[in-house]
Amino acid sequence: MPGKKVCIIGSGNWGSAIAKIIGHNVKASNRFEPMVNMWVFEETVNGRKLTEIINTEHENVKYLPGHKLPKNVVAVPDVTEAAAGADILIFVIPHQFIVKICDQMKPHIKPGAIGISLIKGVDEGPAGLTLISDIIRNKLEIDVSVLMGANIANEVADEKFCETTIGATNEQNGHLFKELMQTANFRITVVSESDTVELCGALKVFVFRSQPDLHTSHELMLLSSPALRRSSCLDGSIAELEAEMLNGQKLQGPQTSAEVYKILQKKNMVDKFPLFVSVYQICFEGKDVKEFIRCLQNHPQHK
Repeated sequence: MPGKKVCIIGSGNWGSAIAKIIGHNVKASNRFEPMVNMWVFEETVNGRKLTEIINTEHENVKYLPGHKLPKNVVAVPDVTEAAAGADILIFVIPHQFIVKICDQMKPHIKPGAIGISLIKGVDEGPAGLTLISDIIRNKLEIDVSVLMGANIANEVADEKFCETTIGATNEQNGHLFKELMQTANFRITVVSESDTVELCGALKVFVFRSQPDLHTSHELMLLSSPALRRSSCLDGSIAELEAEMLNGQKLQGPQTSAEVYKILQKKNMVDKFPLFVSVYQICFEGKDVKEFIRCLQNHPQHK
């Protein structure tokens, strides 16, 4: 049987890091086609098209400089062309753009295709919060899994030891994605609680639990945002953090905190979630990061 064709939708910091892994893994398995398309939002870098740079120098010099991508990863500037005929779709773009991208892709989706979202965030609409995987699932009418973890793209690209979780209601698909993305240093656990995994990823939380079932866990949930951790060591704004950490690419955590805060306001629940409110205030109201630590120390479960 021919191998499954893989397409990566997105090429930022995280997208390029996962492309580095996938490009190597598909060559080591006969279950996948050896060539991988990666949709790249076209832009000009030093007078050259970014896709041209990636396809000739095999490096995303803007969003993941210093890391060579496998030569079998091909940058494609048109998302419909990139996704045409793909059996496996890896979504790793800012969550604000997912609706538009899915609408463009819809007429070109191969029957039987499956997807996985690496997108941390939620969509805020009139009815409340919507999971990104649900948007993809409903728009494209495909099975969608999720991959979430407290992973920093540069650390994954540097091959530092990292752990992450795939949430998949279809166990077979979950293990296929694990084969596609796991390495000796990027270790993956597959679980069936897809929605819970995605929500924890969106809200940047770890769930510390003594029981194996996420649905029965009642232990403390701690916010874990790399940007928040980093900002505690810097005297700078979110924009400055984005410039330093992601070369101008937008952090998803601050936008998610704003969306969650709006929902808490609508539900009159601001007082019940001081940690989420504190993150919002740090990102958008100039609150000192040290106030978050004090807020955590004053949490009832820490007393």
